[in-house]
Amino acid sequence: MNKKIKYIFLGFIICTIAVVCLNANLLTSEDNGGTLIVGFDSEFPPYGFIDDNGEYAGFDLDLAQEVCDRNNWTLIKQPIDWDAKDTELNSGTIDCIWSGFTINGRESQYTWSDPYIDNKQVIVVKKDSGINTLGDLSGKIVETQRDSSALAALEGDQKPLADTFEKLTQIADYNTGFMDLDSGACDAVAMDLGVAQYNINSKEDGNKYIILDEEISSEQYAIGFMKGNVELRDQVQKTLDEMFKDGTVAKIAEKYSDYGVPGSLVKK
Repeated sequence: MNKKIKYIFLGFIICTIAVVCLNANLLTSEDNGGTLIVGFDSEFPPYGFIDDNGEYAGFDLDLAQEVCDRNNWTLIKQPIDWDAKDTELNSGTIDCIWSGFTINGRESQYTWSDPYIDNKQVIVVKKDSGINTLGDLSGKIVETQRDSSALAALEGDQKPLADTFEKLTQIADYNTGFMDLDSGACDAVAMDLGVAQYNINSKEDGNKYIILDEEISSEQYAIGFMKGNVELRDQVQKTLDEMFKDGTVAKIAEKYSDYGVPGSLVKK
């Protein structure tokens, strides 16, 4: 066999192996039904958190699991740094952001599902703090999570309120906020209503906190997909609509009834 024919034959063999491997991968992907990699904040209960068994749990993750089960997909729960969520999504590390993710003010930044939760931003204080209204926050130190809806409200429509604070501090997560509230490092924490209810109800000494009656803002949660990823959004939305219609969403929400989730569901 001359050298030219040898190289042609070798090239043919390599191409054949590559095609066989590609087909094998495609078949495996079809057999498995694909995956859905959900990016979420693991310190955002009741929507995403680590349970007593050390497992990732939460209302949003339960919804995602049901969506995956109905589509023969494997759910991959990917905890993310909330500050890096856009980088994770745009790089393809995750398929969507599903973690009590506020659509308001971000409408043009992602391809969104329909809203499924009506939410509020509220203020949590210690019961004996003497703070009973938003006006009482004047001269106080208030904390909220970085890149959160509460922060957006306090830097936006509620900036006149924030300007009365002694200081508005951005923190990594709300566990830190409650610890700072306990230690006196801050006077109040601005956060999502559901997260506030979860933290208060899950603590043995939760009755030492109160949620102010006046809300900072109202908003809606939806699932954020990379801009233009309409195909995946449509399939997830179709399945969610079926789950709303057959009562599955309401049933899952009942697991989190102590934290107000059922009453926050968007009416379909």
